[in-house]
Amino acid sequence: MEYKAVIGLEIHAELKTKTKMFCDCLNDIEERHPNVNICPVCTGHPGVLPTINQKAVEAVIKTGVALGGKIPKITKFDRKNYFYPDLPKGYQISQYDQPLVEGGALVIQDEEAGINKNIRIRRIHLEEDTARSIHDSEKDASLIDFNRSGIPLMELVTEPDIASAQEARLFAEELRTILRYLKVSGADMEKGEMRIEPNISVRLPNEEKLPDWKVELKNINSFRAVEAASRHEIDRQIKALTAGKKLAQETRGWREDKGVSESQRSKEEAHDYRYFPEPDLPVIETARLDLERIRSEIPELPNQKLERFKKELGLSWAQAHLLTRERETADFFEASASELKTDIDEITVLGPAPEEKYRQALASLYNYFTSDLRGIMKEAGEEFGSLKILPSHLADLVAMIIKGEISSRIAKDVLREMHQTGGDPHEIIKDTGLAQISDETQIEEAAKKVVEANPAAVSDYKKGKANALQFLIGKSMGELKGRGSPEKIRVALTRLLQ
Repeated sequence: MEYKAVIGLEIHAELKTKTKMFCDCLNDIEERHPNVNICPVCTGHPGVLPTINQKAVEAVIKTGVALGGKIPKITKFDRKNYFYPDLPKGYQISQYDQPLVEGGALVIQDEEAGINKNIRIRRIHLEEDTARSIHDSEKDASLIDFNRSGIPLMELVTEPDIASAQEARLFAEELRTILRYLKVSGADMEKGEMRIEPNISVRLPNEEKLPDWKVELKNINSFRAVEAASRHEIDRQIKALTAGKKLAQETRGWREDKGVSESQRSKEEAHDYRYFPEPDLPVIETARLDLERIRSEIPELPNQKLERFKKELGLSWAQAHLLTRERETADFFEASASELKTDIDEITVLGPAPEEKYRQALASLYNYFTSDLRGIMKEAGEEFGSLKILPSHLADLVAMIIKGEISSRIAKDVLREMHQTGGDPHEIIKDTGLAQISDETQIEEAAKKVVEANPAAVSDYKKGKANALQFLIGKSMGELKGRGSPEKIRVALTRLLQ
């Protein structure tokens, strides 16, 4: 029997606010000293009163609007009661029956895998994060760091529309991209800013009713692990059912080192938490917030930008997808492409039609941007926020290649200098004397030397071996210290070898 997976995701993302959710303590995920950003409120002292962080509320609303969700007129906070060492009050301030966002959807795409699917969102609510437990095996003790306690935490819950481990990973990756575009969360899984918990069950294809059990997976710390853990759990359930076993509703922890999940506890239901309205916080009337301003702050979202890049820049889905995963990357490339069009329009002798010339230039820009520039940045451990190169300068460099002012080999050296200094490529070439040699007399003299010094290659060329010409061109480029025009060298050599 062929079973089908039924997957819903619960995704937590820490919000990028200056202070915590219900107090004035600093929200600093990078703080390495334990118990520094704490106060009586976020450590659960008796008698203290919380206050609502309006920026966190607006961040969740912005996310909800971006995902097409409904913002109710009234929303409130609730107490979620359970005992755990990292929860100092014995309850968590969360939301239950009146969340900030209801509904919405997110489209996941992978053209190469043939996936284009709309995943419905059930709700998005706001709560406080818990403290962090640190287990010291040497001392056989557990310690608590309250720096994370009280950080604003957004929880998004999907409908069970996801049908494979790959779709689960795609959803999580796309949501992270959107959160970063909106600048509401860094959503870095390695730092614990984003945590993903798949809820998985399987059913036969002819079954309409959802199974009355599901398994929640915990301890997932990467997108790769989201897919691996989900795939393992689907396989585990199918094997169990095929063997006639009965599956129970439970929470299981993913063991990355072993590639397996392990049972932790039976999964709780909502009534186990004894939710009731938070008595120390007022209800929120969303109409009193500046909803129009919040909507106006939503930028063009990644899938919208991807489709526009395909249409306007002639990029493939894979190229546009690579460029639009990070907002800074997309903005830099688009600014360079816009400047490049101006540069190409200024070329008086175009050869091919201007539009075709621009397409060629864009292809060159894409290659230098995604390969050479990103390679240099990776070596330096650098992000776009600290990059010295201006988008216009990268466009100028590519335009100089298209115009034949420098060779592609020289361009790589100039790009490295631009990375070091942030300088204008025209000035770098002028100061270093790297301009391409186009003087035909100088090129012919270099070609003659190479022909005279390499009789074997000349003989191979005359025997019809095409590679011999490339060898001679390379030698001529060396004679000209990499500054010769490859096309003019080819013409000179062909003439000499006739």
